[in-house]
Amino acid sequence: SDRQQLLLRAGLGYDLSENNNNILIGYAFINSQNYIPNSDEKNSVNEHRIYQQFIHRNNFGRVFFLHRFRAEQRFLPNDFQSRGRYFLSANIPLSNNKMIPKTIYASAYNEIFVNLQNQFFDRNRIYGALGFIIDKNLRIEAGYMNQALPNSSRGQFQLVIFNNLPI
Repeated sequence: SDRQQLLLRAGLGYDLSENNNNILIGYAFINSQNYIPNSDEKNSVNEHRIYQQFIHRNNFGRVFFLHRFRAEQRFLPNDFQSRGRYFLSANIPLSNNKMIPKTIYASAYNEIFVNLQNQFFDRNRIYGALGFIIDKNLRIEAGYMNQALPNSSRGQFQLVIFNNLPI
């Protein structure tokens, strides 16, 4: 009943090598409902974002790593911003030796955001979760994320659905 953000993201990607390297270009729409300080009122902000990313996957034993490098061009009301992001995640299958359908797994990640035109540090996110692979294109996760900002931090519980539909 107290939505803070709606984020819709889509993209077109291309596998450079089978399962290991991928490039993608995409678009995101973000509606943020930010509280006005010392008030119960909110300010609604719409953002349009274009982004480009490169993903590299590898594994070490049973631990599956994903490295993502992303550049974003952010179109905000009366403002334009650019930033870079680096994301490192690790998934460890718990009910199987591989990340295949019907597997329960542990997931963790860290993602750092940097601004390219003003204050360098934007934010850092650290996350831990349990997930379940439904099929090769669909999985779900439930976990906790802490987000550190320049002058504050906050935690939140997340329910995530990953849907990867190949064209």
